[in-house]
Amino acid sequence: MSQTDTSAQVGRIVQINISDGGVPKLPVEQAELTMDGLVGDRQKNLKYHGGPDRAICLWSAEIIAQLQAEGHPIEPGSSGENLTIEGLDWEEIAIGNQYQLGDNILIEITDYAQPCRTIAKYFTSRKYGRISQKRNPGTSRLYARVLKPGLLRPGHRIGLKRSC
Repeated sequence: MSQTDTSAQVGRIVQINISDGGVPKLPVEQAELTMDGLVGDRQKNLKYHGGPDRAICLWSAEIIAQLQAEGHPIEPGSSGENLTIEGLDWEEIAIGNQYQLGDNILIEITDYAQPCRTIAKYFTSRKYGRISQKRNPGTSRLYARVLKPGLLRPGHRIGLKRSC
């Protein structure tokens, strides 16, 4: 018999970000998350962004704060993430992990988001490779697929789903 145990890794959604394509993505008060991503959000380059395995992009508020402390002019949403999250140990998140958001939404981490030049202006000396998983493990944005959709709001908890 299995049950959900989210006590090991629990965080919260700080900001939900959408755009009509490109960056920055701007904050919204709530958003419907479907199997295809957030309603109202679009991506310009569907070769590298969007689709069922990259329905949403997540990133750490703590990493954004660390980058700001290093002098990078970055803000939540400027790198194109849909969900800015705090409280999770970003280095412990692995491809295949499933997370519950709020009461019923379920997502699965599918890949690391490769940084590209469209976010270069948010990095000192345009060094956007600073968030490359290969160069700096544990700092990359993450892609996820949606396993169970629903309505998201800032403040919703996000926890690692474990089977016991």
